[in-house]
Amino acid sequence: MVIKKSAKKELRKNLKRRLLNLDRKKKIKISIKNFLKALKEKNKEKAEEYLKLAFKNLDKAAKRFYKKNKANRIKSRLSKKFNLVFANQ
Repeated sequence: MVIKKSAKKELRKNLKRRLLNLDRKKKIKISIKNFLKALKEKNKEKAEEYLKLAFKNLDKAAKRFYKKNKANRIKSRLSKKFNLVFANQ
């Protein structure tokens, strides 16, 4: 149990930040899941749309709680999958 006033405030800030970060991570997972679903259906328009959304969320995450290389690695893997499915179209 925290005693000092500043420690209590810091705890509140940490809880808020944690919830925001969890929400952001959830958005990333959902956008990637939707992208992979569109790939399975071979729907190029939807896949492009979800890929852009995933990239946008990953770029925002790289500024906050993901390391830059992790975000770039995920983006690269998603691009590879997209190119494999729609290479000859």
